[in-house]
Amino acid sequence: MILGIETSCDDTCAAVVDGGGAILSNVVGSQGIHDRYGGVVPEVAARHHLEHLNAAIDDALHRAAAGLGHLERIAVTQGPGLVGALLVGVAAAKALSAATGVPLVAVDHLEAHVAANFAAPAPFEPPFVCLVASGGHTFLARVEDRTGFAVLGATLDDAAGEAFDKGARMLGLPFPGGPHLQRAAEGGDPAAFAFPRAAGVPGLDFSFAGLKTALLYTVRDLGEAEAARRRADLAASYQEAIVDALVRRVERALEATGSGRLAIGGGVAANGPLRERIAGLGAVVHVPEPALCTDNAAMVALAARDRDPLDRAAALALDAYATGERDR
Repeated sequence: MILGIETSCDDTCAAVVDGGGAILSNVVGSQGIHDRYGGVVPEVAARHHLEHLNAAIDDALHRAAAGLGHLERIAVTQGPGLVGALLVGVAAAKALSAATGVPLVAVDHLEAHVAANFAAPAPFEPPFVCLVASGGHTFLARVEDRTGFAVLGATLDDAAGEAFDKGARMLGLPFPGGPHLQRAAEGGDPAAFAFPRAAGVPGLDFSFAGLKTALLYTVRDLGEAEAARRRADLAASYQEAIVDALVRRVERALEATGSGRLAIGGGVAANGPLRERIAGLGAVVHVPEPALCTDNAAMVALAARDRDPLDRAAALALDAYATGERDR
């Protein structure tokens, strides 16, 4: 059994996965307090992880009918993410490993999102192209095996999920913005406003900063009352621009790699219009269940199955990193 710990942002997560990839428990504690700020406050997130992580771990073990003595590995997200939040999870994992002698595995958060596709009972085996789009990350990768991936393209500025959240905030919608913006877009005209798709960005990279600026200026020019009246059209057009930018580059990636297999993950994978457009590409598409698309610890434990544990000295010296990628 593998205990997974995930604290990269505002969800306090713990899970237990067995060696065959079956998820025995997957506890996600949403802090539910950041909506009042319109976004995640790093210091607040870290403090809540301190308060709730031990309870999440106990709950995950209880639901899996397991104790610390049953564990063969402890896996923790090392980065990228909010460094203060990450440090809470890393410290807890190091302490458990040191106290029990259970080997510790450090997991990259982006690798974990890819590994969510490997869950039993129907793992999506490599090779495939993978799109991960979340609040903190947006990238395309070629996955040849379970030990890592090669990045094909990534966002040059903002992530797709951040674009959803910030766009929703401009339209007066609650946080997190993705689900609220999708609901607001229902009944709206996706062609009402011509928002940019970062067409000038070559290759498979993404850019959403210009799109956010375009929405800001459009709302400002319309005025508060008119923007409120046309909220559905604004939301539909803005959502269409994000989805179109993602799908165009996915299509390019499939053509460039010659692959007919595609996986998508991250919180943005829950978006209905994105799923519909992806389904029309003609590829074999795999989308993990919704609980494995957003941040969770089961994907961390799944990734740890194919990574070597750290020796004792390296485990005790383990540190978190906020940005960047480990060697793959």
